[in-house]
Amino acid sequence: MEEFIARGFTATRLDDIAKRAGVAKGTIYLHFKDKESMFEELIRTAIVPLVGRLTGPPPIGSSVRDAIEGFALTFIEEVASTRRADIVRLIISEGPRFPAVADFYYREVISRGLAGMRALIELAISRGEIRASALVRYPQILIAPAIVAVIWKSLFERHSPLDAIEMFRVHLDLIFGARGKP
Repeated sequence: MEEFIARGFTATRLDDIAKRAGVAKGTIYLHFKDKESMFEELIRTAIVPLVGRLTGPPPIGSSVRDAIEGFALTFIEEVASTRRADIVRLIISEGPRFPAVADFYYREVISRGLAGMRALIELAISRGEIRASALVRYPQILIAPAIVAVIWKSLFERHSPLDAIEMFRVHLDLIFGARGKP
């Protein structure tokens, strides 16, 4: 991960990864066919497990909004505020030049996340927590602040710190309705 983050996907060489890991380059080929398969495994181990945790149904007795707030908190703490955010930024910046990597990320992360969010939105609509049924067609709207947080924290945090959790809560107030705050 450190090599990909430091150099980007294009400039990362398996020689550098082997050196950092303290192994011979040939050892890498025992486990990975190429740099792309190594990056895919990085995504599988660093990001994919979070998606399943983040998009499950809400606990019995809690609202969908509570579940989505929990998602936001976990995402901010475990992705946006960690080195995992660098992987997301790498996909954003280098995905257009490496469509196979972007396609893999879409399949393993984005499509699963969207399906989970869509299911939560449908549940919220059926419970009367959300009135805008069009949100089912665009679950990206629901998770947009998570992507904004990743980008903001990497580019602008030193100029204007962002309280990503509070931004997400304001966003949820717009979708679900405000919760009796002054």
